[in-house]
Amino acid sequence: MRTAFVLVVVAIGSVAFHVLSPWWSTPIASNWHYIDNTISLTFWITGLVFVAVIGFMAYCVYRFRHVEGRRAAYEPENKALELWLTAITAIGVAAMLAPGLYVWSQFVTVPDGASEIEVVGQQWQWSFRLPGKDGKLGTSDARYISPQNSFGLNPHDPNGRDDIVIEGPEIHLPLGKPVKVVLRSIDVVHDFYVPEFRAKMDMVPGMVTYFWLTPSKTGTYDILCAGLCGVGHPMMRGTVIIDTEKDYQAWLQRQKTFAELLPPIRKAELEH
Repeated sequence: MRTAFVLVVVAIGSVAFHVLSPWWSTPIASNWHYIDNTISLTFWITGLVFVAVIGFMAYCVYRFRHVEGRRAAYEPENKALELWLTAITAIGVAAMLAPGLYVWSQFVTVPDGASEIEVVGQQWQWSFRLPGKDGKLGTSDARYISPQNSFGLNPHDPNGRDDIVIEGPEIHLPLGKPVKVVLRSIDVVHDFYVPEFRAKMDMVPGMVTYFWLTPSKTGTYDILCAGLCGVGHPMMRGTVIIDTEKDYQAWLQRQKTFAELLPPIRKAELEH
C-alpha cells in the first residue's frame, strides 16, 4: 500500500511541478512559435504516457499484492496485449515525430527575398559577415585563413570585396524581415543558439549549415554556444540587436568592408 501511494504521489507531484515551475522558456522574439507548440505537444504526450505508466504500476502493486493463500498465475505471453502496446507506442512516437519533421522542413526552407548573413564560430568567439551592395556573399576557403583574413574569404572573388566583416561579438538585424543565417566553424563543433528566437543549429567544421527566421521584437538578445567546444565554452557569448529599419541602416553605414580591412600591400596586389 505504501509503495502504491508513493507512486501516485510521484505522478501527481511531477505534473504539479511542471505546471507550477518557474523555469519556462524565454518570451519568443521571432516567427518560430511552431517550435514552442511542438515542444508543448511533446510534453503532453510524454506526460500522459508517464502518468499512465506510473498509475498502472501503482495499480499492479496494489491489485497483485501478496495475500495469504492466493497463488500467482504464470502467463509468459499475451499476443493481443503485445499488439495493442506496439500499436499504441507507434502512434505515440509518430505523433511526436510528425510535428517536428514538419517544423524542421519549414526551419530550413528559406523564403524568397530573405537577406543573408554568415556567422563564423571559433574558439571562443563569434564573427559575422553581411553581403555588400551587390547583395551576394563572396566565397570562402580554409586555405585563405590568416591573421588578416580570419574568415578565410577568397580575396580574388569580386563578390566578396564589398562584404561587410564584423570581427566582434555583436550583430544587428532589421525588424520584421526574413534572414537566412549561414553557419560555419573554422576549428571545432560549435552550436549557434539564441533562446528568444528558438534558433539553434550545429556548426560543423567543413560543412555549411543554415536556417532562417524573421525577428519580431526589437531588443538585445544573447547568442550562446550550445555545443561543448573546449575550456572557454562558457565565455563564448555574443549579442544580436534587433533594430528598426532606420537604426539598422545607420549601424550598417558604420561598418567596414572586406576590401577596407585588407592591408594596403595586399590590396595593391589584388588590383594588379
